[in-house]
Amino acid sequence: MPEQNPNPGDKKRSEGLDTLVKVERLTQIAVVLPAAVLVGWGLGALLDKWLHQDWLYIAGVVFGAIAGMVEAIRQALRANR
Repeated sequence: MPEQNPNPGDKKRSEGLDTLVKVERLTQIAVVLPAAVLVGWGLGALLDKWLHQDWLYIAGVVFGAIAGMVEAIRQALRANR
């Protein structure tokens, strides 16, 4: 005999939480790329000053963009499951 849920509001609350979790995952995807680029730029700028170079911030931006895209793709694939 199947169990009956005495409180039908629990199912609605559970669906609402699932929706919020999905929104949070998609928000992370939107934040990870700019954050990675910003961190790469900042580290590159620090290395520029420390090593007296003028081009390392560009390498930091490129590395940050690549790392951010990889993480965004990973999160998108994980959210698709």
